[in-house]
Amino acid sequence: MTLPTNPAPIGIFDSGYGGLTIFEKIQKQLPQYDYIYLGDNARAPYGTRSFEVVYDYTLQCVKKLFDLGCHLVILACNTASAKALRTIQQNDLPNIDPSRRVLGIIRPTSEIIGEITQSKHVGLLGTSGTIQSNSYPMEVAKIFPEVNIVSHACPMWVPLIENGEHQSEGADFFIKKDIDTLLSKNNNIDTLILGCTHYPLILEKIKKYLPSNINIISQGDIVGQSLKDYLNRHPEIETKCSKNAHIEFLTTESADKFNASAALFLNKKINAKHINIL
Repeated sequence: MTLPTNPAPIGIFDSGYGGLTIFEKIQKQLPQYDYIYLGDNARAPYGTRSFEVVYDYTLQCVKKLFDLGCHLVILACNTASAKALRTIQQNDLPNIDPSRRVLGIIRPTSEIIGEITQSKHVGLLGTSGTIQSNSYPMEVAKIFPEVNIVSHACPMWVPLIENGEHQSEGADFFIKKDIDTLLSKNNNIDTLILGCTHYPLILEKIKKYLPSNINIISQGDIVGQSLKDYLNRHPEIETKCSKNAHIEFLTTESADKFNASAALFLNKKINAKHINIL
């Protein structure tokens, strides 16, 4: 693989639309940079797929962003961060280009969680893939071994959101049911991690069924600040990121379909382009 070496946009990857909630916060904190957002919508959702499939799909998309010039790629997807990031960092990057970087969104959240919780009991809601990977408990344990993570998978939440049903009464049923199930596992939880990038779209409903004393951790602002700190600490990467405040949206699905759904996440019109990964 021959890779471009000129300054280029920061790549933002997600299996679908949820990563737009991360991208929006990154772009707000770092508006001067160029970005390429790539959604692998044709093969979404990733949340129920095996480790091997998620790894293969994620690596293909990372390589595509590298081909487009990106020196830095953010996996704005909890499932990809949980199931593919470590292998890509350790096994693939040394062979592709050791100077390139791929970062995830689980580590930044894990790095601050111990400073937020007082009870040291933290709830985690996410897709089946993220919960089964056990990535959050493992990452948090490395930094805050005294913190107990209580996890629960919410398989219905993403389909409800992506089908535009998240404001319906039916959505309330599943949101309340999953929150109640989580809290029944541990009544000392004082902090809740929304471990899926879709969940900010149902934040108000989550608050409705969550006790008011529980802090809700949404990842976008945390990841944005973490990336800002990372670029300050790594000028060798920062200088390779172009700065024209330009944004390009790419999708493996229909561009029209992506544009319509993305408007729900960003509250504005965008003009995406279709792209083939392979």
